[in-house]
Amino acid sequence: MTEQNLIQSCIQNNAAAQRELYNRFSGYMFGICFRYANTKEDAEDMLQDGFVKIFTRITTYENKGNFEGWMRKIMVNTCINHLQKNRKFSEIINIETQQNLEFKEESISSKLLGKQVMQCLLMMPIGYRTVINLYAIEGYNHKEIGDMLNISETTSRSQYIRGKAVLESILIDKKIIHPGSGKMDWLALFNS
Repeated sequence: MTEQNLIQSCIQNNAAAQRELYNRFSGYMFGICFRYANTKEDAEDMLQDGFVKIFTRITTYENKGNFEGWMRKIMVNTCINHLQKNRKFSEIINIETQQNLEFKEESISSKLLGKQVMQCLLMMPIGYRTVINLYAIEGYNHKEIGDMLNISETTSRSQYIRGKAVLESILIDKKIIHPGSGKMDWLALFNS
């Protein structure tokens, strides 16, 4: 079934089409959810909630742009809502209490294995991880992130900068990278 036929069948609440849409995209969407979740169970809850929203809002898809991108945006917003609803985003690190972080942006190689980086990203506090996901992976700017998370643009920017330093420290501690290995390239980190 073509994507267009699949969308039309889902609009008509065809259960077989909804199942096919889920089967086609659930693996990819689960990966998105897992980046924001603390546990596999949280990611599964986010995924389920996201697909419910996709099926209830599919009539609003206007065939403009990529359908997968449209679903991805719904899934990311679902993840953010889940974190806020469960107060998990309140773990944003207080900038004043983190004065001892060293910023070594120039020391992360752009040749990292994505799987190792993602494992390290999951070890980070949820506030840092969320801002890094939204900025470096999803491509939102700091104003958009601030609006999504009900924080200031400056806080988003600070969380991103500090999150990079924390991620670098984790990567060094895990011996994935070595200090002084080169400039950090965010796109290379997550697309390798």
